[in-house]
Amino acid sequence: MNTQSNKLKKQLLGRGGILFAVVLGLVLSFSMPAHAKKGDKHRSHDMKLVGTDDLQARSAYQPIVHEHPDGRFIAYIGHHNGSAPNPLNDGAIETNGVSIIDVTKPKKPVYLHHLPGNRGAQMVRACNGRDLTGDENNDKVYLLRATREEHEVFDVTDPSAPVLVSTPVSGAGNTHKNYWECSTGIAYLVTDLRPDGWAVSRVGQIFDLSDPTNPVFIRNFGIPGQNPGTLLDPTAHPQGMHGCISVIDRNRVYCGHGTRSDGRLVIWNRDDLLNPAPAWLDPAIPTDAELQAPLITVFNTPSYMGAHSAIPLLGYHLEEFANDPGGADGSYADRDFVAIVNEAIRNECGDDFRQLVYFADITEEENPMPLSNFNVPEAEGDYCSKGGRFGAHAAHENPTGIFHRKLLFVSWFNAGVRAIDIRDPFNPKQAAFFIPKITDNTDIRGDKFAIQTNNVEVDDRGFIYITDRADTGLHILELKGKAKKIADLP
Repeated sequence: MNTQSNKLKKQLLGRGGILFAVVLGLVLSFSMPAHAKKGDKHRSHDMKLVGTDDLQARSAYQPIVHEHPDGRFIAYIGHHNGSAPNPLNDGAIETNGVSIIDVTKPKKPVYLHHLPGNRGAQMVRACNGRDLTGDENNDKVYLLRATREEHEVFDVTDPSAPVLVSTPVSGAGNTHKNYWECSTGIAYLVTDLRPDGWAVSRVGQIFDLSDPTNPVFIRNFGIPGQNPGTLLDPTAHPQGMHGCISVIDRNRVYCGHGTRSDGRLVIWNRDDLLNPAPAWLDPAIPTDAELQAPLITVFNTPSYMGAHSAIPLLGYHLEEFANDPGGADGSYADRDFVAIVNEAIRNECGDDFRQLVYFADITEEENPMPLSNFNVPEAEGDYCSKGGRFGAHAAHENPTGIFHRKLLFVSWFNAGVRAIDIRDPFNPKQAAFFIPKITDNTDIRGDKFAIQTNNVEVDDRGFIYITDRADTGLHILELKGKAKKIADLP
């Protein structure tokens, strides 16, 4: 009996399926969606499959692809809570952590190691020692990961044998997305600081990890009103931080708060956040005024929209407006934008507001202006009947010049991954998509086997990596056709 049959058996028995032995054949025949049956194909447009790995049938979250000093491209994939047997460890059951895969040859990925976690290890980042230290002879490579309760740093110079070198945060209760500036060592972590009096479960923490073996705490930060001892209304900003992206040459940090509701786009002055003048009295518990000083803007979405990710799209020159007078430099052609990506949470359509991708003009940072959105029409694939979540989740975060200001890749759960043409953020359009087929590893969501493309990332060669929340694994993709021409790929 295949994996899907076993999973369905557990579902039926858990519901008291008395006549399981009699009806199993009928259930498998009629309840499995058509796209799950023998002979099914991936669905795609201008995007093709290059390689796959089943990730040991673990529920997957964040993928990154990091180039090691020796020229290898290594994928580090964070996983949700759960457990599965590890064939590389004699089939021992290991709690989900991080899958480490050599993707130097994308057609033939090689699973190198599974690094167990503490109730998962969803978020991962990596930096080379030579970038952190400025020493070109430093061949070390480090991995920063967030388990449920810790932020940990590993030496992954040999990705087949990671070694823990430090634990900047432990006993946190709840962590989430992190960001690591390899050129400075500054890391932006997300941690549950409610035990310290913060009003929300996810708060920003800044560490200096330029020496990964010796983490140095710098300060905590969040929206004024979330901090302990606030004189403001602590219920005015109910959503905690989901994650941040730093753009050093713009001196900005962009953070998303909330996922499916009460979203906040928050923009910080990086220098003022890291080096305030005067210095904060208590870096762990800043005052309202101390938090307000480096804060540029808090843009509130409607209550039914989130801000899972805030993706800066900076430095546009739009010829459409080249002859329009005005603006700080004499022309409205030069613009900055941000993509605000919501996260669909519900498992069926009709239970929640459809979460999309929104584009806002932040040329005047204090006054963000929503311009447009991108949606996947339900009728395109009857996604509300496919099972699992349907809607946006996360965008790629590697700012490689291959795709910058050209294409944005966004995971869309049971609608796969979408490549959005963002050359004109006033008019975003779909350029390509890819929806994997379900496999014997694909888990049930609700009462159906469903693809759940969870996260997406790109590498500096132009390959696209998508991971599945429902245990389907990793898919390595590349563009073709008109989408490939948009990226100007050979």
